Amino acid sequence: MQLKSINQQVVAVVGASSGIGRETALQFAKRGAKLVVAARGESKLKSLVEEIRGFGGEATHIVADVQEFVQVKAIADQAVEVYGRLDTWVHVPAIGLFATFDNTTPEEFKHVIDVNLMGQVYGAMAALPHLKREGKGALIHISSMEGRRSLPYQSAYSSAKHGVEGFLEAMRIELIHEKWPISVTSIKPAVINTPFWNNGLTKLGVKPSGIPPYYDPRIVVDAILYAAEHPIRDLFVGDIAKLLDLAQKISPSLVDSLLLAIGFNLQHSNEPKAEDAPNNFYQPVPEDTRIDGDYQNLVIPSITDALGKLPLFQWGTGALLMLLAVQAFKQNE
Repeated sequence: MQLKSINQQVVAVVGASSGIGRETALQFAKRGAKLVVAARGESKLKSLVEEIRGFGGEATHIVADVQEFVQVKAIADQAVEVYGRLDTWVHVPAIGLFATFDNTTPEEFKHVIDVNLMGQVYGAMAALPHLKREGKGALIHISSMEGRRSLPYQSAYSSAKHGVEGFLEAMRIELIHEKWPISVTSIKPAVINTPFWNNGLTKLGVKPSGIPPYYDPRIVVDAILYAAEHPIRDLFVGDIAKLLDLAQKISPSLVDSLLLAIGFNLQHSNEPKAEDAPNNFYQPVPEDTRIDGDYQNLVIPSITDALGKLPLFQWGTGALLMLLAVQAFKQNE
């Protein structure tokens, strides 16, 4: 399967107003792609388009809520209307809810599923007809390591990401069966330092934190750009994502023990935050166009990410990390 060079692509980036999505759009544009960027916040999209055009890139924007299929379809349609085609679809949006399952309402759980799972489904449904008409292309979906292993306080989010993995697997094998040269990639990051943690709805009494370590959002962007030119099934981003996936395959009970030891306390920051504090659960946070979040002091490099794009090295590196982790866990018992 051969994908176009980025400088020959028309790319839709959904969830482009801040964080991973915004940096993704900027990097695609800097490499010569033509962009359609979408999110809920129009002012943030306008500032992104202005920034792209400021360095000579090509971009247009459209306001869309991924819960609504008609609005998602309009993103793909605009790419075709403005640029004549669609080559790559990058789907980023997600919302966070941090609460125990028994403190989550049915409406809140459903809302997370509608955005984090159904939004991804709608994205593929909207993009796929255009990719088929072109005869090739890429669907790049931002999932999570939580698509392989659920975490406490995030039952709705983890459920949605497990659902993303399930629908991508089914769609991918159907496309292979029908001999469509369309790449379907699931990118599964570890904890990334974006405004996601600032903007989530929390019922923990404090601003939520991911379980450290954190990784720079730009390594996720690197994975997205790689997948746009190289057909690849899965990309785990961050050493811990690779390690967690392997640990879950080998011994889920070991991961249970680890999460019981650290998975609750480490999701609490020291900063009080009320349930009704500003968040992006139902509405976008105005004017927040940051790429990085508040946990820069916890960001570390990921030594395996360059190797992670080469399947031959992925298992060997993961096995080494697993042995080190098991040894460290035994020492702490």
